[in-house]
Amino acid sequence: QVQLVESGGGLAQAGDSLRLSCAVSGRPISDYSLGWFRQAPEKEREFVALSHYTGEAAWYQESVQGRFTVSRDNAKNAVYLQMNSLTPEDTAVYYCAVRRFMRAGGGGRDQHEYDFWGPGTQVTVSS
Repeated sequence: QVQLVESGGGLAQAGDSLRLSCAVSGRPISDYSLGWFRQAPEKEREFVALSHYTGEAAWYQESVQGRFTVSRDNAKNAVYLQMNSLTPEDTAVYYCAVRRFMRAGGGGRDQHEYDFWGPGTQVTVSS
């Protein structure tokens, strides 16, 4: 059974940094790309970042480009999201998810490309 668990969320002030972690079990992330998504109150869940299964590529939503960095540790079967220069607009529940197909290349911005999700971790940024 595939399980994902996020951690590292919490309260922050504008300009602060947080690092989210996502521990994965039941599927070796060395063969799978993983994504980070977020959902703010009364908004649709949106793509934030993707860690390509090779570990050699990543892509980001435009609003977080240059502030957020996704990384992975295949030995720990975990992926991370370093979030710098946080703003109140980053307030949301953050989810990690693993892509449905092994060694999937492009895409990854559509949540339907993912088949297992973590329960989410709340990030709240005050001004």
